Amino acid sequence: MDTLVKNNNNKYSKNTRIVANERIRASEVRVLTEQREMIGIMSKEEALAKARAVEKDLVLVNEKAQPPIVKIIDLAKFKYQEQQREAKNRKTAKSQDLKEVRFSPFMGEGDFIARLNKVKKFLEKGDKVRLSLMFKGRAITKKEFGYELFDRVISETSDIAAVEVEPKMLGKKLMAQLMPSKK
Repeated sequence: MDTLVKNNNNKYSKNTRIVANERIRASEVRVLTEQREMIGIMSKEEALAKARAVEKDLVLVNEKAQPPIVKIIDLAKFKYQEQQREAKNRKTAKSQDLKEVRFSPFMGEGDFIARLNKVKKFLEKGDKVRLSLMFKGRAITKKEFGYELFDRVISETSDIAAVEVEPKMLGKKLMAQLMPSKK
């Protein structure tokens, strides 16, 4: 039922065709009204007759169900509802990027504030932020400085962010991840 259609920006997207009226292949169907009230299970011909009696179309809603589910609804109205639902899904499925901000264990206050502001900006934009801190040479013996630095970042951003991954060591790297908090 799905066909690939090339759209303007050279990406391929799935375009689902709406199956309605005589195009429905099933011989027996479960019929719903426009308000999703079940009428019952009947033959396709009976369902088509009921739809035509009220001057509506018979639209396939779920072909995987046994028997397939159809709805008695105006085809144009159904297409419009589908477009609205897809637009809403696209809107709510806003992608979250993962941004990484690198710190060093013995950084100056000015550098820290600049990176903290960058973290806040990413979080306010709705992106997740990975904090990373690489220990070089003998600095690995002072891991507590890294943990204190991350605790400070977490406390400074606690009003706009939640900790997704607690600070933890991965080899010589200290990592943590923040995500924007729900308001």
